[in-house]
Amino acid sequence: MKDILIIEDDLSIAELQKDYLEVAGFNVTICLDGKEGLNVLEDPRSEYSLLILDIMLPGFDGLEILRKIKENKGIPVLLVSAKKEEIDKIKGLNLGADDYITKPFSPGELVARVKSHLENYERLKQRFNQSVSKQTELSIRGLRIEKDARRVFRQGIEVNLAQKEFDILLFLAQNPNCVFSRDKLFEQIWGLEALGESSTVTVHIARIREKIESEPSNPQYIETVWGAGYRFKM
Repeated sequence: MKDILIIEDDLSIAELQKDYLEVAGFNVTICLDGKEGLNVLEDPRSEYSLLILDIMLPGFDGLEILRKIKENKGIPVLLVSAKKEEIDKIKGLNLGADDYITKPFSPGELVARVKSHLENYERLKQRFNQSVSKQTELSIRGLRIEKDARRVFRQGIEVNLAQKEFDILLFLAQNPNCVFSRDKLFEQIWGLEALGESSTVTVHIARIREKIESEPSNPQYIETVWGAGYRFKM
C-alpha cells in the first residue's frame, strides 16, 4: 500500500482528499503547515510515494518546500493552489513539480492524477533499475565498479575488497539514494534472517569506507542515515 503525504493548511480540504485517497487504497498523512511538512519529508525514515503540496502555506510556502526537497527526494509532487495565475504553475513545474491542480477540483480527478503519476513513476523506476542491473560497469565520481570481474577502482587505482564487501558496495550502488537498514542488508547479502547478527554489516561498511573513501569519517559514497541505515549517495 502506497503512502501519500498531504501538506495543506485547510483541514476540511485535506480531510476530503484523505478520505478519497484512502478509499482508493492509499495510506495518507496530513500536515497542516509548511514547517511541519518539511520536517516530516526530511526525516530519513520517511518513505512517501507521492506528495500533494499546497502552494499557500504558513511556515514555508509550497514552492520553498519544493526547492528544498527536490534534490534529495525523487518522489512525484502534485501542486495544489487556489491561485489561477499562470506564473505559479510555471514556477512550480520549473522547480520540479510533476503536475498542478487548481482549487476547486474534483476529488475523483485528484485520485486519478495520483494513480497516473504513481504508475508512471513506478514504470520509470523499474526501467532505471533494470538498466542499472544490466550494466557490467558502474562509474560514480571517480569510483568504478566492474560487476562481472568483481573489481573496484578508485581514481584509477584498484581497491581490493573482500567478497561480502564487494557484494554490499555493488548492491548499494545499484540502488542509489535508497536507505537500507542493517537487517535488510544482512538479509540481502547473506541470504539469511538477521536474528541479531546484523552488527557485522557495520563492520563491513567501515572496512569498505577505509578502502574507497578519501576521508572515511566523512564518507562521500556510503552515507549513514542515523536511526535508519545506509545509502549510496549519487
